[in-house]
Amino acid sequence: MAVEANEGKALETTVDGTTYQRIPVKTRLVGPDDDIVDVVTTFAKEHVRDGDILFVTEKIVAITQGRAYPVSSISVRPLARFLSKYVTKTSYGIGLGMPETMEMAFRECGTVRILFASAVSVVSKVIGRSGDFYRIAGEKARAIDGPTRHTIPPYNSQVVLGPERPDEVASELKSALGGAVDVMIVDINDLGGNILGNTRGHAQNEHMVRVLKDNPLGQQHQSTPIGIIRALS
Repeated sequence: MAVEANEGKALETTVDGTTYQRIPVKTRLVGPDDDIVDVVTTFAKEHVRDGDILFVTEKIVAITQGRAYPVSSISVRPLARFLSKYVTKTSYGIGLGMPETMEMAFRECGTVRILFASAVSVVSKVIGRSGDFYRIAGEKARAIDGPTRHTIPPYNSQVVLGPERPDEVASELKSALGGAVDVMIVDINDLGGNILGNTRGHAQNEHMVRVLKDNPLGQQHQSTPIGIIRALS
């Protein structure tokens, strides 16, 4: 495999004195009828080496679990429509800033939890603190992806939830790759990220987020939902 970075992204990064390659792996368009183990083994197994860490975007895992919903199929309650107006929107993703994604947050996390998180975030903004909404709402709310103009069709008109059982999925993929390669399920975008599933345990999550913080897989039409982390020194 030719070791190449995505356009506009660096192939290598150094964190805490160790230099890593972050190698993007291209795939075909993946849908709900695909099996994530088959996808990963088909496109990545021949490229990994012992000691590598394979990382897979949470979005592709969730899609294969049937957790992508057409926007047109989501019936939005008035409360979700109201709260979505007050969510800060960024150029990298809509988050819960549209009625349909906020509605799915209610369904995933529960009405009481989302209302409590919203109330706390209002107070936090007054005192100049950010991030409390997602700290209270939890990872399920943080992982919800809404459609953007950069999203590959048909997912440019769908809401994708976070994956179920990410640690178990990571373990299944590790076994399928032969056991000498660790696996992470990651939620990385151009603003930061989280490690949702990890066969290495979660003690080094913060370190690995720093390895991936510039989002080497890209955020647009790169078709690289899988990557390989390879330590060089």
